[in-house]
Amino acid sequence: MEAERAKLMGSGQLGQKTENGPLKVRAFFGLPLPEAQRNLLDRYLSGCAALAPEFRWTPAPNLHLTVRFLGHVEGSLAEGIAGRLADARLQAFDLKLGQVGTFNRGRLARVVWLGVTSGAEDVAALAAQVEAECVRAGLEAEARRFNAHLTLARARARDGAPIPDLAAPPELDAWRAD
Repeated sequence: MEAERAKLMGSGQLGQKTENGPLKVRAFFGLPLPEAQRNLLDRYLSGCAALAPEFRWTPAPNLHLTVRFLGHVEGSLAEGIAGRLADARLQAFDLKLGQVGTFNRGRLARVVWLGVTSGAEDVAALAAQVEAECVRAGLEAEARRFNAHLTLARARARDGAPIPDLAAPPELDAWRAD
């Protein structure tokens, strides 16, 4: 991927100044969705929200594939990791999203997501590179195995909600993550 295209996502205006320390931001690395895919999913998500109000549906402008969630970290730490990743000149790859899935707690769904049907291995390789840089920067290693997905919704209730009966998602064209 081109150095100038490497992005630290989610570090916007959520910064918090700690009492005795530097500014902390809630940050993550992710792959943004192209506008055409976001527009198609926007219509789909509107219908899902009407069918399953017990979930908080992601607004279309916020749709992305999370590669690594950093949590609340010093902005300089996140920017340093982003800089090293930009310097690494990561390879571009093609992605395609497919069917709906859920992360469950028992019989209840906590997260509704769209799976990666093409390019999952490439996203996993990218996630491994990002993870290595995060650990090198002093962050704890991720405990869970990486599972490439696009989060569509989260249950409003902490324990989850009944798995919604949703229509099939729209057919989305593949795109190049560069």
